[in-house]
Amino acid sequence: MSVLHNSGNGKITVPDLLQRKSQAADSPSNFQKITCLTAYDYPTARLLDEAGVDLILVGDSLGMVVLGHESTLAVTVDEMLHHTRAVRRGTRRALLVADMPYGSYHADMADSLHNAMRFVKEAGAEAVKVEGGERRLELISRLTEAEIPVMGHVGLTPQSVNALGGYRVQGKTADTAERLMRDARAVEAAGAFAVVLEAVPRELAAEITRELRIPTIGIGAGPDCDGQILVVHDLLGLTFNHTPKFARQYANIGEMISHAVRQYCSDVGNGGFPSDAESYHAPQMAKGRKTIFIAS
Repeated sequence: MSVLHNSGNGKITVPDLLQRKSQAADSPSNFQKITCLTAYDYPTARLLDEAGVDLILVGDSLGMVVLGHESTLAVTVDEMLHHTRAVRRGTRRALLVADMPYGSYHADMADSLHNAMRFVKEAGAEAVKVEGGERRLELISRLTEAEIPVMGHVGLTPQSVNALGGYRVQGKTADTAERLMRDARAVEAAGAFAVVLEAVPRELAAEITRELRIPTIGIGAGPDCDGQILVVHDLLGLTFNHTPKFARQYANIGEMISHAVRQYCSDVGNGGFPSDAESYHAPQMAKGRKTIFIAS
């Protein structure tokens, strides 16, 4: 298992999250659940970090909520690196994890390792996330051998949307539930430090959480996981399309932005902005018939 150095200054590290899972087994009543959110830019990352989020994920969901694509499949490594660098500048306390986008780890192993290393060396990520279970066993093992902490992701894997036939709940039958359990076990066996469970029945997610020694992070997987993650745009009301059933909206920032912009346009149109108090003034010096303005 790869580890990160715990500086003792409040910085969240991989060992911290593993220790929480261990404490959950020893003393469930004292267990502190893991809070995770996505971020894609500096100001959002800074606000999340200062608010106390444990883990910030630069998700390939940026393809949909930031870049306007219909799925995550179009996101490139360079785009992910660009956004991860921005989030890195705003993150001090939280553990920073970056999604490896579709195509960056699906072919040659050497290329997959190279791409993962770029996230660490060039963008400052402290871990990477890859989708898939048993079929990613070798990849996760190789990444952890290369000192790159890995977060797994099983259940509904958005990069598999075409193969899955859409965004659907996974593990609803006995056979698919057993396959999902095998995927979670494989991710742990390969050396991942945590696993995301997406769109999974609560009962199955609870069973997986009880069995694994690594933390489970739920998104649409019920309240029994060791932690929870949401796309920050869903949480803040900044989405334009259908919001998933599991995504609780804590604020409507989108409506606040629209209201502010409408007010701005109105004030500019009727001459109410800028006011005299919002304008610069220059002292005047009269010399004969000429007026000279000296900027202050």
